[in-house]
Amino acid sequence: MAKIEHISPLAPEHFPDLPVIKGASFSALEAGIKYSGRKDVMLAVLQPGSTIAGVFTKSATRSAAVLDCQAKIGSDEPSGAAILVNAGNANAFTGSNGESSVRAVTQAVSASTGLPESRVFTSSTGVIGEPLPHSRITTKLEELRGALSEDNIEDAAEAIRTTDTFAKGACKSIKVGDKSVNIAGIAKGSGMIAPDMATMLVYIFTDAKISRAELQTLVSELNEVTFNAITVDSDTSTSDTLLVAATGASEVELSSYSVEFKHALHEVMRDLAHQVVRDGEGATKFVEVKVTGAQTSTDARIHASAIANSPLVKTAIAGEDPNWGRVIMAIGKSGAAADRDLLSIRFGDLLVAENGWVSPTYKEEDGSDYMKQQNIVVHVDLGLGDAEDTMWTCDLTHGYITINADYRS
Repeated sequence: MAKIEHISPLAPEHFPDLPVIKGASFSALEAGIKYSGRKDVMLAVLQPGSTIAGVFTKSATRSAAVLDCQAKIGSDEPSGAAILVNAGNANAFTGSNGESSVRAVTQAVSASTGLPESRVFTSSTGVIGEPLPHSRITTKLEELRGALSEDNIEDAAEAIRTTDTFAKGACKSIKVGDKSVNIAGIAKGSGMIAPDMATMLVYIFTDAKISRAELQTLVSELNEVTFNAITVDSDTSTSDTLLVAATGASEVELSSYSVEFKHALHEVMRDLAHQVVRDGEGATKFVEVKVTGAQTSTDARIHASAIANSPLVKTAIAGEDPNWGRVIMAIGKSGAAADRDLLSIRFGDLLVAENGWVSPTYKEEDGSDYMKQQNIVVHVDLGLGDAEDTMWTCDLTHGYITINADYRS
């Protein structure tokens, strides 16, 4: 796998100072799944009474770990739970070997932690089509269990990276009466990023008390406007997993109808989703694609996706070329309703095109100056209705080709 020689220019300055989530402990270590000299396995253990919600890839070739998680996610068992993740090997498209590996790992975690196997969730990320050397994980479980600590979430974030150039974390705290409710999340993702879901692994933890059904409703809803609204290269993974765990340790009972909690969870999920895009393989620009004035929300998403996934749009942005004609092309090819003479295009605050032609106030040099920024907004108003949608993407550079051409070497 290609070495990561530099951190994305769009990366945050440092990993955030995440709050301790009572009732959740973490550990991470080097198991040598594929990498050497770095942590590549993490374990999280949750206290009894924790609830877990999840959203997973819809890929027809999804991994054995995803299938196992999907089968378990509806459990309301009162016991605790464990999440084990390895990087370097996706354990996908490995036939019965994949199922055997998942079984071996979940049984070993169950034996080590005393938790029911039905409450052990696993994820694997990395190269597709190679059997997982699961014994490298199972022989480390006692060491992982012994290293569990409430303060080790940053190590866990490091351990789940593949081509990521930085570990990703986000948090939010809210006050409910005189008590605090904390949310902390970690994620990995850099390439093979597109909706259904964006290719990533995400684990979010809160000390709120909320039923599994209500948490699932909330997570599924927020996923659509966060992780299902990002794209790097239009490719969807076999391994996408989002798990949100509520330990209840704060003793603050919430529901999916708590506006403050929903807003806080939304912020954490959106922050992590944006970090995935900012770490897009070879990325140098963070791009917001906003579509307004569509006839339906479906049309708005179709147009936003066509623009955000267009290699021609993305390479123009990489070259700092304000080539608005490529945006016009993407709108025209999408198949959703559009009228050439009603739509308008803006780059940031610059009105670029309207009324079926370039805007008389637009100057090419202004567009060129705008494209030199790291954060770009492409806003299309279709002039047909009230529906809108927003997606986030990045530019497409030579770096993307280099990383993926060398991925298995």
